[in-house]
This record gives sequence, C-alpha cells and structure tokens, in this order.
Amino acid sequence: MNNNYRINNHYAKALILLAKDLGVEDNVAEDMRLVSNVWSENRELSVLFANPVIKREKKVAIVKELFEGKVSKETMTFLVFVTRKSRTVYMRGIADAYIEMWREYRGIVWSDLVTHQPIDDVARKMVTEMVAAYTGKTVELHDRTDPKMLGCFKLEFDGKMYDARIRTKIRRMRIRFTQNDYESKL
Repeated sequence: MNNNYRINNHYAKALILLAKDLGVEDNVAEDMRLVSNVWSENRELSVLFANPVIKREKKVAIVKELFEGKVSKETMTFLVFVTRKSRTVYMRGIADAYIEMWREYRGIVWSDLVTHQPIDDVARKMVTEMVAAYTGKTVELHDRTDPKMLGCFKLEFDGKMYDARIRTKIRRMRIRFTQNDYESKL
C-alpha cells in the first residue's frame, strides 16, 4: 500500500472524527475543498513546502497568511498542526481524502460527466437522477467539456465508468473484427 495513501487517510480520518465531535464536518469539508484547490493550482507551493531548507515556523506563517480568515478556526488549527508535523507535502492528499470520507459519511457520490459540448439543466438533472437511482446516494455532479471528444459522453461515478464515446465504440469494433468469428476452425 502506498505510504502517501496511509498518511493522507490517517490525518483525514483524525480530522473528520474531530469535526464530527464538534459538529462542523460540513464547514471543514468546504475548507478542505479550498485547501485542495489552492494546492492544486500552485505547484510552487508544493515545491516550497517540500524544501527542507525553509524553517518550519516560516512554513506555519505562510499557511496562516494563505488561509487565516478564509477557513474555520478548527481547520486553521489542523493546518498549523500538519505544518508543524512537517506533513505539508501531503496537504492536498489529506484534503482530498477528507472530502472523500465526508462524502461517504453524508451519502454523497461524486460523479464526473465529460461531453463534447456543455449540457443543459435538463440533461444535468436527468444524469443526476439516473446516478442517484443506481447508487441510492445523493449525487455531486461535475460536468466538463472536452472538444477532442467526438459525440456522446463519458460518465464516471463510484468507481464505475460508462463510456459512450465514439472512439471507444470504434475500438471495440476493431477488436471484434480482429477476432474473426467467421473463420473456419477446422
């Protein structure tokens, strides 16, 4: 098992247990989304926090400058704790693991829909209802466009993928043709 996975889940689980005890798990989830976004959008930040030359207290000051006033007191305390433990290189992973645990706790399934063109509200609602009916959970649908995709769509949720892309259909047809079921087997 990946060591990063263990560290991420270890810290995320501790945070979600604390947040549940304090009744602030939803607020902390929003804060963790912000933390994840900040880390994913700023590669320099990851490099900075991975640098062993920069002193721990300087890193704490940077974390406070980035997030103080933007996240809850509980989240800020946790971020400072993680920084003091020299685990800031795992911050995005911890945030993502927390969000995943929070979704599981709340009965929410994250779903990713990729289409060639933007979808309207009717289609969005239809996809959301279908995924909800299949999983029995509330759906958090993230839809995006990919201009390289030719027709149809690709839908991922709960570790499953429905791939209705033309490229996939052509690939499946190519595989079937190479099997050549009509050739004599004598």
